[in-house]
Amino acid sequence: MAIACNDINILVVDDEQSILDFIQMGLEAEGFKVYTALDGISAVELATEINPPIVILDIMLPDMNGFEVCREIKRYVNTSIIMLTAKDEIDDKVLGLNTGADDYMVKPFSFKELLARINARLRSSYSLRYNVQYIGIFKIDDSTHEISMDEKLLALSPTEYNLLRYLLINNGIVLSKQSILDNVWEDDFEGDENIVEVYIRYLRDKIGDKSHSIIKTIRGAGYKVVL
Repeated sequence: MAIACNDINILVVDDEQSILDFIQMGLEAEGFKVYTALDGISAVELATEINPPIVILDIMLPDMNGFEVCREIKRYVNTSIIMLTAKDEIDDKVLGLNTGADDYMVKPFSFKELLARINARLRSSYSLRYNVQYIGIFKIDDSTHEISMDEKLLALSPTEYNLLRYLLINNGIVLSKQSILDNVWEDDFEGDENIVEVYIRYLRDKIGDKSHSIIKTIRGAGYKVVL
């Protein structure tokens, strides 16, 4: 994950200790700082104290149901809540989403899927809050017009920044030279379209892509980033 996990608190709320242990062990192995609660009251108190960007919340709790806990946490904390349930019922999902839940998972679930959903919520919230996008090993900061690779800042000219950004946000899509010229250079650019090849070469040098494994040349079509 590109976001610095060790700076991120996650609150896990479930009345089953085995579930708490399972999730906590997995998330801590990924570098997150994990807090747990076995009941709703403790969850609300802990959430207001640690202000976690992610809360994983079971619906069935001994003192308050998960919908009430979700509503209370959302009153005090700006967070994304992933609700857990043993029942795959539409009414529960609708109620959860209406009380402020951001996502829903049905037990039993794989840790891999849970982690993917957490990462998706984090990317979304960080992008909205900080104008930052995480794409593979790259971090795009639109507020400073900077791009980092593996947490190392790349020294890019304004044109290189715009070109790499355009390639990254279209990860997996083949982009023609004309499309790149229209979106990176001015619409009325009348120079040689081979300028694209020159700047692609600059970018490959700066990101250490000697084998062209990140920025691929698609013969007769254009270029594609693969992450």
